[in-house]
Amino acid sequence: MSYSLENPFSRALVAGAVAGTTVDLSLYPIDTLKTRLQSRGGFAASGGFRNIYAGAASAALGAAPGAALFFVSYEWTKDVLSQRKGLQNGARAEQEQWIDPVKHMAAASVGEVAACAVRVPTEVVKQRAQAMEYRSSPAALAAIIAKRKAIGAYGVFRELYRGWNITVMREVPFTIIQFPLWEAMKEWRTRTQGTDQITALDSAVFGSLAGAVAAGITTPLDVLKTRMMLSRERQKSISLLSQILKDSGPRAFFAGIGPRILWISAGGFIFLGSYQYAYNSLASPGST
Repeated sequence: MSYSLENPFSRALVAGAVAGTTVDLSLYPIDTLKTRLQSRGGFAASGGFRNIYAGAASAALGAAPGAALFFVSYEWTKDVLSQRKGLQNGARAEQEQWIDPVKHMAAASVGEVAACAVRVPTEVVKQRAQAMEYRSSPAALAAIIAKRKAIGAYGVFRELYRGWNITVMREVPFTIIQFPLWEAMKEWRTRTQGTDQITALDSAVFGSLAGAVAAGITTPLDVLKTRMMLSRERQKSISLLSQILKDSGPRAFFAGIGPRILWISAGGFIFLGSYQYAYNSLASPGST
């Protein structure tokens, strides 16, 4: 039995949800180890290798809607910008080859900001459980909500979205590196093979390579984001940056770079491979 969706945005919605859930749950232990390596208390004090699925509940709840929001926004923005490009094409077409990478950067940026609406509160709850500050995701969430009497409903909202700015600052640079690389490799593959559709395996390999490059470059931003989310008091990015430099030196900004590259490289393979598989399947069964 097969099922297809004609609307490309509906396919992106479903395929993104499938991809997000698949990658977040399959690679969750590596994400936990990375978080503990980057925590201020250190790896052992934050739990070491114990209970590496701590916080998985919040990741499971946030994975599907976050990834779905990203891909719907990404594909919509690409479509809008492609239509504008089509209106401007003609004699200048050969001079506008740079437009595609810019289009992919812009689409990825819009997608990430949309996804962060779900991702940030999920990350706050998840990472506090991963760092063993609380025994589980529900306990971490309950502790945040319990602050309502002291800080009010808006204060709880701000606590759940702690690290919003630095998360966007991390995710946007990451995606404007990863997605143009991924799209360029896909375009190269379809051009050299003379086909108009990419396979799930090709998409997975290209996603892994692009993700590894982007992960290494953006590790310092990831460290800053993790420290901010785990901090017991709200801190500005600049003051936290200065504190990390003072306490641990520049090397601290590359803490967990190995697990991060491993996790995101494998994640890129699973995420963009499963996305392409689901997208192709929903478009025309048998074309995966």
